[in-house]
Amino acid sequence: MGSVRRLEFALERAMRSTRLGVFACAALASLGFVSAPSPSPGAEPGRIVFSSDRSGDWRIWTVRPDGSDLKQVTDGRKDEHDVDPAWRPDGREILFSSTRGGTIGVWKTAPDGASLARICDGDQADWSPDGKSIVFRRGGRLYTRELAGAKETCITPADWPHPSGPSWSPDGKTIAFACRWQGDNAIYLVDAGGGKPRTVYDKKGACEPRWSPDGKRLLYETETHIATIEPDGTGNRLVTWFGGVQRYGQWSPDGTWIVFCQAPSEQGPWELYRIATAGGTPIRITEEGSDMNPDWR
Repeated sequence: MGSVRRLEFALERAMRSTRLGVFACAALASLGFVSAPSPSPGAEPGRIVFSSDRSGDWRIWTVRPDGSDLKQVTDGRKDEHDVDPAWRPDGREILFSSTRGGTIGVWKTAPDGASLARICDGDQADWSPDGKSIVFRRGGRLYTRELAGAKETCITPADWPHPSGPSWSPDGKTIAFACRWQGDNAIYLVDAGGGKPRTVYDKKGACEPRWSPDGKRLLYETETHIATIEPDGTGNRLVTWFGGVQRYGQWSPDGTWIVFCQAPSEQGPWELYRIATAGGTPIRITEEGSDMNPDWR
């Protein structure tokens, strides 16, 4: 099967998605979703980075939250795939996982696709709040890595199998992640320096935790929806509750919006939507192909 097939989680889901054309569009329309309004001055600030197969193989793209100014960031050889992008906190670089060169690795690039560089073996990387370190997955464990000196520290116990989706807290002290036990995911916290993980939520296949900008809540996904919860496991609340499947939620920089992926089923195709954190009607951002793994800055 080769290394492409071993890029787990995000790429595994992405490779299963298909273009369902008019049938998918009709299904989404039936859910009451609306398309993004025409771009206007003063619209939501920033950009959303995401992975997409709209050009063939999976590449990194960016778009404005109103759906305008779509740009392709990475390109490469056929059958090389780039997924799981994450903005550096200052917006100057993007981390992503890639199968470039035949082995799965953590890469970084400038937002315009320049200065492409491989950092290390592994995948599913996230930045530290100061942008000087990353947390990532390799060989069934989570590690932190100082970018200047390349020092790595394993932060999850050896008997904790299948960790995924690490997310570094805004204060730099804690890393949230998911771990699969006996076929079911749960969300945990571990100190950034390593230690014994602490349970946040262990029901409904919870995974893909993401810290809110103020560090007071975690966004996560269940088998079908997006929800938020406080780090101590209280205040659990659904954000999406409509039909279809929602995945890969991420906060806007000010915490008032959530961007996520939506599809009629697990087979896709996936499109980006945004919804107010307080709830409301989802607004479609992208269409065509499958778009996944959004991150907003």
